[in-house]
Amino acid sequence: MNINRRDFLKVGLAGSAALIGSSTKALASEYFTGWPDRFGVLTDTTLCIGCRKCEVACNEAYKLPKPKVPFDDYSVFEKRRRTHAGAYTVVNRFENPKPGREPIYVKIQCMHCDEPACVSVCPVKAFTKTPEGAVIYNKGICIGCRYCMIACPFNIPAYQYFNAFTPEVTKCPMCFDIRIEKGKIPACVEACPMEALTFGKRSELIKLARQKIMTQPNKYIDHIYGEHEVGGTSWLYLAEAPFKPLGFRNDLGVKPYPELTKGALGMVPLVIMLWPALLMGLHTFSKRRDRDSGTENTTSTRTQGEVVNHEEKEAMP
Repeated sequence: MNINRRDFLKVGLAGSAALIGSSTKALASEYFTGWPDRFGVLTDTTLCIGCRKCEVACNEAYKLPKPKVPFDDYSVFEKRRRTHAGAYTVVNRFENPKPGREPIYVKIQCMHCDEPACVSVCPVKAFTKTPEGAVIYNKGICIGCRYCMIACPFNIPAYQYFNAFTPEVTKCPMCFDIRIEKGKIPACVEACPMEALTFGKRSELIKLARQKIMTQPNKYIDHIYGEHEVGGTSWLYLAEAPFKPLGFRNDLGVKPYPELTKGALGMVPLVIMLWPALLMGLHTFSKRRDRDSGTENTTSTRTQGEVVNHEEKEAMP
């Protein structure tokens, strides 16, 4: 059975109004097995032609700086790129490992993990995993520790310095704030002319991906990237070749990253609370020591002076 992406989107968005109305708050220190009705995006790399329309749409949707190299300049494919403060998504080109085949284009962005490492390591809960599937960021409470950048297994969060007084972490928010909350699909999905991107409920996307693999086994490898990696992600991929040569990590395992760092991360809030008190205590101790030292010096000088005066008086006739 063939499924048209536009029709599939209608199914995926059905009931979204009720879902959006639910609370989107989640504790950064807790772990998520995945919201049952969370959304996601399935990327079929066999359909991507590297037109970069998704990059254009993302740039316009979030009013990002225009790139130094125009979007219609395909020389950017000569080197591998990563996301940064001025580009929440980028498309890279890879040589097809199958002889005589066309190059493979891969769009990368935040994977929106089911149990995000960035959420678990943030000591002030600047990151949130929403019931809709997106991992969003609150720059208003971020302290700039950049633990999220170290923790992310996909090397996605970036730090921007456009304004020295208000630096912030940047990454793809899956258009949660400007489109999904309004019942729309992400800008990159809407802009794709080849329908290589499909937005919908994650559970339905996995069914669609498996159907594609089953009905066209010669076209796809039997692997949905993101279904199990690091506990699962909201962004999923299909490909005709193994994922490692396409820039994907294959050493992540299936265990959510927060479970691997639970013990160490539990101490982070405690350290943050105790550190100012420790510094203040050291400062107070240092001042008291200097004051006591000054008092001792004054007393010693006065005592020495009294001894000298007494000796002078005894020496007088």
